[in-house]
Amino acid sequence: MDLLMMPLNPRKLLKEEFVSNLTGSSMLEIAALSVIVPTFVVLRQWSSSCYKRGHAMTKDASGKMHDAPSKCYDSYNFAVQVIKDFVFVIMPVICAFTVLADWTYVLAIILILLLLFCISAKRLISPGVNAKVEQHSLLSLRMSILSYRVAMVVVTCLCILAVDFKIFPRRYAKTETYGTSLMDLGVGSFVVANSLVSRQARGDLFVNWKVTLRSASPLVLLGAGRLVSMAGVNYQVHVGEYGVHWNFFFTLAAVSLLSSIIPIHPKYCGIFGAVILVVYQVSLIYGLNGYLLSNQRGLHIIDQNKEGLFSIFGYWGMYMISLQLGYCIFFASAASPSAGSSQHARTRVWILCILFWFLTVILDKHVERVSRRMCNLAYVTFVLAQNLQVLSVLMLSDIISGQRPLLLEEVFNCNLLGTFLLANVLTGIINLSFDTLSAASAVAFVVLVGYALLLTAFASTASFHGIKLKF
Repeated sequence: MDLLMMPLNPRKLLKEEFVSNLTGSSMLEIAALSVIVPTFVVLRQWSSSCYKRGHAMTKDASGKMHDAPSKCYDSYNFAVQVIKDFVFVIMPVICAFTVLADWTYVLAIILILLLLFCISAKRLISPGVNAKVEQHSLLSLRMSILSYRVAMVVVTCLCILAVDFKIFPRRYAKTETYGTSLMDLGVGSFVVANSLVSRQARGDLFVNWKVTLRSASPLVLLGAGRLVSMAGVNYQVHVGEYGVHWNFFFTLAAVSLLSSIIPIHPKYCGIFGAVILVVYQVSLIYGLNGYLLSNQRGLHIIDQNKEGLFSIFGYWGMYMISLQLGYCIFFASAASPSAGSSQHARTRVWILCILFWFLTVILDKHVERVSRRMCNLAYVTFVLAQNLQVLSVLMLSDIISGQRPLLLEEVFNCNLLGTFLLANVLTGIINLSFDTLSAASAVAFVVLVGYALLLTAFASTASFHGIKLKF
């Protein structure tokens, strides 16, 4: 009888306090982390010797990418290759976020020097390789997006569990009000990643409300499912993130619907998004930020979910700007092949990355500090700067021919949504059955590695058997 009366999550308040009142880290450290993760991927792509088979990806008439990695391997070689990629990519990333967190700058410098050395060495060995790469520039650009989206989802999956352990630095966890941190980038990066490859970014302006509602309804259902399940098991929720009832999936659904209501050509989406953000930022400065950051909540649904509801304007503006970036960098090349070369695209991404980092510093200092909670203008430029930086590093792989994408990237790409949902379920199970707060560093590290292995095994098995979880 006593067991039945015990709460499912007796450490709920302690875990909520563990992720509350945090101020984040510096922008410089975030920039260093944004170098470390993609550099591990690029170095592995270059060092892999099993991709002389060429790309296992094709594209249909619409330009959509399709991949079938299992067709190139038997089961044994498939498993061996995935394990190798896991050891050389995911394991170092876990180490960088945990046991090597105090060495972030040193690690970033070492990896940059190693990257530059590899570029110089391989160019000397194969001086004529660039001409071959440019012949497949459009395919290379799209495969860079594949690498970027997979890296973003995998890092998110690792962080949502790691944050519950003390081995994960508190400065990487979400900030309370103002500041920058690694986990603050999560929802913003999903918005940017979705917009860069969206139907609108490819120039499709036809609005089919049936299709639009069908694409948004799974997000609404996932959001409702998350709300009900977390309430049912008394799971820890930091109300300051989105509010009492709102969550990540509702935000993505709202942004998807809003972006479909007003069909704007992707050439002009950036202007429209900038107007939304400026108006929203002015509203914040003239009193809205005081309301959103107040701990007082009324009984009205808007008061209880004020952060989630009002931040939609920021994410909507971010989405619209990202639409134009995706169109100009990746898809406008269909009409102008010369403008779509890998080299030109890399140059544009690097310039935009520097521009958005510059804007972030100026806005953070002179307008309003970066705030994920409100999704203000500085946060939007911060997310864009970081995502473009990751993408710019991944695009360096085009400099050297062959050897990409990694098999690990292909298998995760087949089931990004399924992997993310499984990560959320596993995170909940581990938190409810295990005292993450008192776990020793060695135990926490083993749990994180085992968790990452389970996600990899799921994605690999589903990919090998041709199973794709899609709505």
